[in-house]
Amino acid sequence: MPLPDMNLLIALDALLEEGSVVGAAKRMHLSPAAMSRTLTRVREALGDPVLVRAGRGLVPTPRALALQEQVRSLVEQATEVFQARDEVDMRTLSRRFNVRSNDVFFGAFGGHLVDALRLQAPDASLRFAPEGEGDDDALREGRIDLHVTSRRNFGPEMKVQQLFTTRFVALAREDHPIFNAPVTPERFAEYDHVSVSRRGRPHGPIDAALELLGLSRRVTLTTPNFHSAIFSIAASDLIVSLPETVLWGMDELGLRMRPFVIPLDFEPVNVVQAWHPRFDKDPAHRWLRQTVKDLCMTHQARNLPIC
Repeated sequence: MPLPDMNLLIALDALLEEGSVVGAAKRMHLSPAAMSRTLTRVREALGDPVLVRAGRGLVPTPRALALQEQVRSLVEQATEVFQARDEVDMRTLSRRFNVRSNDVFFGAFGGHLVDALRLQAPDASLRFAPEGEGDDDALREGRIDLHVTSRRNFGPEMKVQQLFTTRFVALAREDHPIFNAPVTPERFAEYDHVSVSRRGRPHGPIDAALELLGLSRRVTLTTPNFHSAIFSIAASDLIVSLPETVLWGMDELGLRMRPFVIPLDFEPVNVVQAWHPRFDKDPAHRWLRQTVKDLCMTHQARNLPIC
């Protein structure tokens, strides 16, 4: 079935509202003759006269009157489709945002992001999706709205924004013997370590940096996330190396932990947020991205005591 000419719908709306070929012609920036020809096409499409002569004017037929409200509604809906919406009422927005990241971001910003939702978008909700092997099409397929990560290997079409830069620091219980003397690379390598790896790898950049100095460390525990590592060192002499960002979410834990600078050279870690271009102009998604960016900037401005 061929699609109808949607221009006839707009013309019908103008004709019914103006009740005049001349008035509809002015509204649609057409000549009266062109509008008259359009009326003929509308009549043929509907199989109805639509407007008939009554004295010196035109009056709508019963069929036209029955269609008038529906026609007006359809034209308004079509107009909305092509109008850019630059604003959204976050107070009434009902939407679930899906954010993918690791537990570093969840721990540092999860509660603050939920607070922002409660205050500014009380009908919206948040779902954190963990990072995993593969599943690189989640952004492209729309299964997640935002990916917060330190990785950079996104597709060329993806939008990427820098959030903050962090560094790796070490963490040990407050009365750990490593604090009895200055922390040197040798003393850092002397104690047993926890390795945090989603893939279960016991070695990484720290081992490479130690190797350059002719040193090595002993990894006696490997965990998939940083927060399980933190609790594992609470009653042991283990040391864990982690992004400084993790410390941003530890204020309320009440754990007697002490961070310290790793005596090795490391490149800083750049954390970004990435999204698919389909969301670039979406006002609710823009609010989410800006809220995440503002939270990250606020926390990075804090001065954390690290010896």
